[in-house]
Amino acid sequence: MSGETFGHRREKRLPHAARIVYQGLEGAYSNLAAVQIFRDYEEASFSHVKSFDAAVRAVDEGTGDYAVIPIENSTAGSVADSYDALAKREVSVVGEYLLPVKHALLAAAGTELSEIRTVYSHPQGLKQCAQFFEEHPEIEAVAVSNTAVAAQLVQAMGKRDTAAIASAYAGQIYGLKVLIPALNYRAENTTRFLVIGKEKLYLEGAKTVSLMMETKHEAGALYHVLGALYGEGINLLRLAARPVPEISWAYRFFLDCAGSLEDVAVQRALREVERLSTNLRILGCF
Repeated sequence: MSGETFGHRREKRLPHAARIVYQGLEGAYSNLAAVQIFRDYEEASFSHVKSFDAAVRAVDEGTGDYAVIPIENSTAGSVADSYDALAKREVSVVGEYLLPVKHALLAAAGTELSEIRTVYSHPQGLKQCAQFFEEHPEIEAVAVSNTAVAAQLVQAMGKRDTAAIASAYAGQIYGLKVLIPALNYRAENTTRFLVIGKEKLYLEGAKTVSLMMETKHEAGALYHVLGALYGEGINLLRLAARPVPEISWAYRFFLDCAGSLEDVAVQRALREVERLSTNLRILGCF
């Protein structure tokens, strides 16, 4: 790492925001987040892919300008596939967006709740509505790749014993009836999305620095890294761990810290973290 902001430049606005990629189908929560994030960009157009990795790969390979991917939910926790996608590609986190999530139970017109025997949704959607399945043990939860995919599947099947957990917006798109408008058991359910770009840039007012690193295989290694942040008075906002596929029982850490790459204390801390860790990468400032 070198330079005052470690190779990242400051911008007032995201440049070249014409091709926005998200995972799923129209009506997916990632679609809703993408549309809201880029609502002031007249040039923005939206396309969908099958996986979070494909969305990040599109940015890395230049077929998309930005990708919008979920990284964690306030109820269900981290989205592991998104962390793994970030680790594989030389991309940058340039923004974040908090989307309140309101899951609805959707079914074909004329369907009653008592008829439902199978409900489809993304694994996160199923997890966030776990209480519903506890209250209805006769209903089977089946995971699919996306909430909008679930809605599309129920529409295509046209069966009165199937339903989907997705947004009410997805229900409108796929012509489904809302059986229960708010199924998630926590009203404050929120998903945090990241905006992924190719260039190392950050917007004015950025207040979070995101890191990815591995630690040395010795006692107290992570403790000393966290101590470097503490020593500069930097607040650790999030810490997540993912296995390193190439090395058995080795882990890669993802850290979000309060501050900006322009902050002198952050710069000092990052230099110390670089000394104490291995494979350090600044994922972004947002």
